Amino acid sequence: MTVYTYTLGGNGREAIDLSEYRGKALLIVNTASRCGYSRHFVGLQRLYDAYRGQGLELLGVPCNQFNAKEPDDDAQLQAYCRNELGVTFPLAAKTDVIGPNAHPLFGYLTARLPFAGFDETDENGRWMRDFLLAKYPDVYAGDGVKWNFTKFLIDRDGRPAGRFETPVEPDALAPAIEALLRR
Repeated sequence: MTVYTYTLGGNGREAIDLSEYRGKALLIVNTASRCGYSRHFVGLQRLYDAYRGQGLELLGVPCNQFNAKEPDDDAQLQAYCRNELGVTFPLAAKTDVIGPNAHPLFGYLTARLPFAGFDETDENGRWMRDFLLAKYPDVYAGDGVKWNFTKFLIDRDGRPAGRFETPVEPDALAPAIEALLRR
């Protein structure tokens, strides 16, 4: 099984069949435009600009499940991300990534790339761990997506190749992306 078996709702377009990304490296990120980590949009756009010509695609999957930080409807969030944050990479429709209504894609990704904890040598990693343990221990438990801006790197054959948690800045993914693109 690969990510190519999944389809996501489109944001302002037809459904997004992930088989459209066959032969490309793909970065799938659950996003939230009003989150404190929304600064990641800038770094994600930098990655998209830098590596798209080499075979990287990026897909933002807006989600409102973590502190309701994606409250707008699909059209509004698309306009906000384009106009205020400068996003040009595709966005899916708002999608649940955890819980009983989670899209099966995220069950597949988290089963293949289980949660390995936050980088506790990093202040942001420690903060995120402590925040979730104190406020959302149920979210912290298990292998599911932990918060907005969890990043999943997919190889050119549609197989999950790397998981990067919320505190990991997008620029830190460059070496992993470059390694996938060289294959």
